[in-house]
Amino acid sequence: MPVLARMAALPLSVDVRGGAVSGLGALLCDQRISANGHVAVAVGRGQGEEIARVLELELPEADVFLVRDGTVDAGQELAASLRRGSYDAVAGIGGGRTLDVAKYAASHTGLPMVSVATSLAHDGLASPVASLEHGNHKGSFGVHTPISVVVDLDYVRRSPLDQLRSGIGDAISNLSALADWELASRQRGEPWDGVAAALARSAAESLLWQSDPLDDERLLTTLANGLIQSGLAMAIAGSSRPCSGACHEIAHAVDALYPHTSSHGAQVAVGMMFASFLRDDPALTAIDACLTRYGVPRLPADLGLSDEQFVAAVVRAPSTRPDRYTILEHLALDENEIRERVEAFLSTFAAAPNGTSSAPLPLAPSGPGLSSKI
Repeated sequence: MPVLARMAALPLSVDVRGGAVSGLGALLCDQRISANGHVAVAVGRGQGEEIARVLELELPEADVFLVRDGTVDAGQELAASLRRGSYDAVAGIGGGRTLDVAKYAASHTGLPMVSVATSLAHDGLASPVASLEHGNHKGSFGVHTPISVVVDLDYVRRSPLDQLRSGIGDAISNLSALADWELASRQRGEPWDGVAAALARSAAESLLWQSDPLDDERLLTTLANGLIQSGLAMAIAGSSRPCSGACHEIAHAVDALYPHTSSHGAQVAVGMMFASFLRDDPALTAIDACLTRYGVPRLPADLGLSDEQFVAAVVRAPSTRPDRYTILEHLALDENEIRERVEAFLSTFAAAPNGTSSAPLPLAPSGPGLSSKI
């Protein structure tokens, strides 16, 4: 009988719990990763450095490297250090920028990479993508999927709450990305991967109906697993398609036009709201209610943007991913039409004085360019 299955690069282990760092020394000495713990440990400032000091006693053969920032240059510098040391593996410990630099350097040197996350701000924990700054721009680079993923919830709790809100926005945006992928499949015959889509959808829906407090262990575990699932969905699809659509195009445009105004997950959440409004998405009420419940940005003002700045970002958004077909490319709105849609969006989802809605809001009304039959 033929084997009708495919091979996918997935982590050997995933450990999400309080105190998970306590098992890191044994993990890095695992025969599948390193025989004697001769590994490179890449850390960011703060919690990453703290964990590295703990590891020094357990892994005397390990060398620690400080990641200065989240740039391509930092990734190349780390890669050069790895080539000089003949290491068995790389452990990236810290937030998203540190993990992305470690993934990039490990891929360029052919080494397995262990992802140790101290925050849950976006879905890069287990993804085959590294988002790094290069000059005045941020680019996405294909990398190897981490060989193992560790999330210590005790460290995650010490991260700012806005990072958790960012992670929720990034995970739930899968719903918008999947709607765009389905649209591209119908309109252009783009290949659809049901396995990757199922993982990405499960990651988003596991959070959509949550009501636990933001720092509750059950919510943190669900968020961590959802972000990991999102990364695996991308690995299975062989692209970021399951988790990146118009929502991310808008986020990339905001980041390019108005750098450092807000986090990636916050930008994606607002992009998701607008893209879902454009397609008259039936899930929009639930999405808005979830973002409201957890204080995740929903509107341009929540990102510190004026209405006109957001219009400019939407106009630029398709150019950030010329190969991607989303609701933005499908509607092909000109600047004046975009301005009209933004005005309608803001009118429908007007924020309360504290920046969040006081109750779940109704679906966006249909109108020219807003038909659900896309």
